[in-house]
Amino acid sequence: MPTVIVTGANRGIGLEFARQYAADGWRVIATTRDPAKAADLSATKGVEVRALEVADPASIQAFAQGLGGEAVDLLVNNAGVMGPEFPRQSKDGIDVEGWLHTMRVNTLAPLLLVLALRENLAKSKAPKVASITSQLGSIGENESGGMYAYRVSKAALNMGNKSLAVDLRDRNICCIVLHPGWVQTDMGGANAPVKPTDSVAGMRRVIARAGMEVTGCFFGHDGREIPW
Repeated sequence: MPTVIVTGANRGIGLEFARQYAADGWRVIATTRDPAKAADLSATKGVEVRALEVADPASIQAFAQGLGGEAVDLLVNNAGVMGPEFPRQSKDGIDVEGWLHTMRVNTLAPLLLVLALRENLAKSKAPKVASITSQLGSIGENESGGMYAYRVSKAALNMGNKSLAVDLRDRNICCIVLHPGWVQTDMGGANAPVKPTDSVAGMRRVIARAGMEVTGCFFGHDGREIPW
């Protein structure tokens, strides 16, 4: 039975990842800041719920230590934030502390988690890391501006993932970043065109076929490779 870790799994895309992998017979370790407030996640059959505050490096280390020497086949770095509310990450104003928190959650946390779990991942026959980024982190496709903190945090995540892909190649750890689409979640809103079930199903297909030949790459949930 393969093992997957999903961060930020108490709702939205993370919850759907946990549900789909559990339904397919995976051992699912799903994390949330407060398991006591994750009723839907806790009610999902076949899911182990563990506490993890991704913004806290000490919590990341404690989570990794709690795994001991267990092998991890897939890490889904899903936890993320949108950053300060408009207009506090635009030309009309910058919330500095909000920006730094966005970077801590969206950029630093996924990298720290991969590094903390690299020995666990290396014990898998085909270890993979899928970090949820955004098309808004693409420099080449930015034609609308705005959302500075969020865009920068995801562009930085993409670069961090590329470096991880290079540095962990000798451990055979495939590292990719995925754009889930504009999804109907608390973050994406009710008017988003993509359902969580469809987004996650698409990303799972991309993950399933990903190998070392695409480590470091940036894909959409539909399999399209997205420009940096």
